[in-house]
Amino acid sequence: GHRRKNWKVRKFVLRDDPAYLHYYDPAGGEEPLGAIHLRGCVVTAVEDMPDTKKYDVDNILFEIITANEIHYYLQAASPTERTEWIKAIQSVARTGK
Repeated sequence: GHRRKNWKVRKFVLRDDPAYLHYYDPAGGEEPLGAIHLRGCVVTAVEDMPDTKKYDVDNILFEIITANEIHYYLQAASPTERTEWIKAIQSVARTGK
């Protein structure tokens, strides 16, 4: 979503061995569309993002910056879910292989 002006719904699977966040088309398909390498990444909540409507993303965005300095912006379903994702990704980034 950060390179395009539209957001796409994706299914995410967090793995710790190896430390990746794989994403899939929610309509189906066994093969991931891509993956984010989490070892050494930084993940933070995003409070404000240009080019988005405030009511669409209020308190539900977070950003993953990989060790290679690639930025990914993700939108959770709720503020609580965002917090859970951030904590889980931080844990995998520290301890995953």
